[in-house]
Amino acid sequence: MTVQGWMLILVFTLILVALAKPMGLWLFAIYEGRRTPLHTVLGPVERGFYKLAGVDPNAEQGWRRYALHMLAFQIATFAFTYFILRFQDLLPLNPRGLAGQSPDLAFNTAVSFVANTNWQSYSGETLSILSNMLGLAIHNFLSAATGIAIAFALFRGFARRQANGIGNFWADMTRVTLYVLLPICVVYATYLIASGVPQTFMTSVDATTLEGAKQTILMGPVASQEAIKMLGTNGGGFFNVNSAHPFENPSALTNFFQMLSILVIGVGLTYTFGKAVGNTRQGWAILAAMLTLFVAGTAVTYWQEAAGNPMLHQLGLAGGSMEGKEVRFGIAASALFSVVTTAASCGAVNAMHDSLTPLGGLIPLFNMQLGEVVIGGVGAGIYGFLLFAILAVFVAGLMVGRTPEYVGKKIESREVKLAVLAIAVLPLMILGCTALASVLPAGLAGPLNKGPHGFSEILYAFTSATANNGSAFAGLTANTPFYNGLLGVAMWIGRFFIIVPVLAIAGSLAAKKVHPESAGSFPTTGLLWIGLLVGIILVLGGLTFLPSLALGPIADHLAMIHGQLF
Repeated sequence: MTVQGWMLILVFTLILVALAKPMGLWLFAIYEGRRTPLHTVLGPVERGFYKLAGVDPNAEQGWRRYALHMLAFQIATFAFTYFILRFQDLLPLNPRGLAGQSPDLAFNTAVSFVANTNWQSYSGETLSILSNMLGLAIHNFLSAATGIAIAFALFRGFARRQANGIGNFWADMTRVTLYVLLPICVVYATYLIASGVPQTFMTSVDATTLEGAKQTILMGPVASQEAIKMLGTNGGGFFNVNSAHPFENPSALTNFFQMLSILVIGVGLTYTFGKAVGNTRQGWAILAAMLTLFVAGTAVTYWQEAAGNPMLHQLGLAGGSMEGKEVRFGIAASALFSVVTTAASCGAVNAMHDSLTPLGGLIPLFNMQLGEVVIGGVGAGIYGFLLFAILAVFVAGLMVGRTPEYVGKKIESREVKLAVLAIAVLPLMILGCTALASVLPAGLAGPLNKGPHGFSEILYAFTSATANNGSAFAGLTANTPFYNGLLGVAMWIGRFFIIVPVLAIAGSLAAKKVHPESAGSFPTTGLLWIGLLVGIILVLGGLTFLPSLALGPIADHLAMIHGQLF
């Protein structure tokens, strides 16, 4: 570990906190539907869409109607993307004549991008320009906008008094896309182009190596996809090695900005929540709890990667673990990136997570198993965190002997049951699917490694899929009918079987009165509350997933320090 490495982590965290309020204020303006400077240019586009689609943006929707419209939209876009991927060989903008994907792979890929997972069982270079731009990049916007729309709906549930509606799905989607994602991505993509990221319809360029040989380097419209890939916490790479590729991530500076862009909307939404409920201290308390977990995870990962592998030290190879890392970024920036991308539901990688030390790889895995609420994906992080907040105030209510309440709303059995139902989705799918893959021949054929690390590869895959992350312990051969099908199901359930209970909670809360805080209320803005939140999250995650972690990365670590190889 170095002073420079710790300074990188410190500066990154401080800048992230500084961006929370300005980003949160902008998101709050969109949440309220207020006019912004961008409305002069984009307002006619918004109104034109409503007219064309026959949508009244002021028509309130109850939670059932909101959920129905959301699900119908996701199913329609899934079918659209599946068609493009299956028949890309017959469609235009395919100058290399690439074949269409197989039915199971197209199913997996379409579900992946609809669910904001962007898991890739294929090499990124095997998709045509049309498939990348129309089939995938469009979902980077739509799936990100969906997550933020759901967060807005839940905010309204906490903020409104005896209301029947939680907003309008189409208005939320349109405004988030037009006034948040698109304008930021235009500026962001321009910066990436200036930094050396390609944005062209040229598919390749020939280069001459220092030895005089010819090398064909693939290209394409990378910058436009890279910007929304990061900002929308999508993570799907244009190239197979993702953000380790110099055409996706050319320098240490672009690497720093990419990490910031992954988390900036997530931290901004904590401030937006505080503004929505009329108490910004609520938002800061949530952010403090998130950052506590984030900094702790980053410290452990950096410590383990800097410590290196003792088995290599015995062979005379001193220093930290550089296996699977880009020399352009080094250990600190790679360790920080791995925590950032799994603290959010991004899945972009600038180093191979399969090559992390066992405990260094445990933190990204555990981040996802916590539901990626450390900061989380756009929208998904904050609404997932608020599920834990509901459980935390329920526990606090039991301790003080009164009906629990949070930001003025009574938390009763309906909300607690729905929160438990949503939180239970992750362990049921992660552990259930991992168990199946660990005993069935089709599942056991996937891992490259044997022993604990091979088990970790399976566990990581289903954790990443269910948590809608998309990163992988890439030693797993996942492009098989078994893994494509089961991972696809895990991604769909991990996304929408959480969203629907969240919307049900929003509808239930919106119909309730607001109760002013009294002397008997449990305070939800101080250090005690932050500690309770962190404790609830860690206890639930630890009790649920510790046995599987003991069989995987912990056993792998113990084997490593005792000199055992598999």
